[in-house]
Amino acid sequence: MSKVIAIVDDEEDIVELISHSLNKEGFDTRAFYDGESFLSGLDRFYPDLVILDILLPGADGLEILRYLKKNDRFSGIPVLMLSVKDSETDKVVGLELGADDYLTKPFSVRELVARVKALLRRAKSAGSKSGVLSLGSSLLVDLERMEVTLEGKRVDLTPVEFKLLVIFLQNPSRVFTREELLERFWGGKFVVDRTIDVHISSLRRKLGEFGGAIKSIRGVGYKFEMEG
Repeated sequence: MSKVIAIVDDEEDIVELISHSLNKEGFDTRAFYDGESFLSGLDRFYPDLVILDILLPGADGLEILRYLKKNDRFSGIPVLMLSVKDSETDKVVGLELGADDYLTKPFSVRELVARVKALLRRAKSAGSKSGVLSLGSSLLVDLERMEVTLEGKRVDLTPVEFKLLVIFLQNPSRVFTREELLERFWGGKFVVDRTIDVHISSLRRKLGEFGGAIKSIRGVGYKFEMEG
């Protein structure tokens, strides 16, 4: 599934240019022209990265950045700041507040795309600092609260189903044998193979459209893999 990039900037031509360039690279972009609309949008989606201009109408970019980094749910989202300000002080303030990178306008679109890709690679290798796993903006898994939301609605999973989902999301495309899963959950105690199949079937049903990502590997086990 495509990574979701939020672009928060009041200059429409800049937003259009960035969106077009990122879309060509396979990213899904969401455009916001002020801080308030972006913050309210966070109730409906979870971005993989935010491109945030400092000079915004209403709440400025530094206020938005401060909110993101103080909120446990969003603190792990990489933020790339944009600004016409090129002073060392402005850059230091942004970085000290938690910005992951800083670009001064005017900028090279190729450089911006390269930095976006680098930040996403860094975030992936660092793991989920925010304690939230996600598939695009639709499926969110809060590791600390052990809560799952799908399209903004909470999904009630059993402890085993929750752990299965976490394992799959943290290990995309990896094949897990039934024996390996049984060992992880029941520590080698005698449990029939069908037990894991029942939990997988229930998890698929509860995940709706994402349930199909749990693939059966005949005679072996399961893997989690999104199409496309």
